Amino acid sequence: MNKKIADLVHRDPVTLDCSQSAYDAARLMREHNIGDVVITEGGTIKGIVTDRDIVVNCLAVEKDPKATPLREFCGSKIVSIGPSDSLNEAVKRMRQNSIRRLVVCDGNELVGVVSLGDLAVTMDPNSALGQISQAPANN
Repeated sequence: MNKKIADLVHRDPVTLDCSQSAYDAARLMREHNIGDVVITEGGTIKGIVTDRDIVVNCLAVEKDPKATPLREFCGSKIVSIGPSDSLNEAVKRMRQNSIRRLVVCDGNELVGVVSLGDLAVTMDPNSALGQISQAPANN
């Protein structure tokens, strides 16, 4: 297998400014049927917020999702990968950083997002994770 990140990246990721609310992120996740939003500040990538982040770091601690800006729980450590990098490199970075998503950048330009599920579907489609990731969403 000689595939690169460019072969499976989800292009045109949904982005929000870090000043926008958890509610805004949740609404866009529902609208686009996605589980993450790339967070920016002044055009600079600040991180990724997931549906789980909203539940654990906003709702579960009784914060108002309409009044809680994303900057309050957007991590500051950004792990990225380039479109020409290998899938094995993506797996390595995810493992080293204990994360499930990587921001894909070409220089300073945001290209998209690649997830652990994307890698499983491509690298090991018959694995449990690969099969789960291929299944239609249970809305």
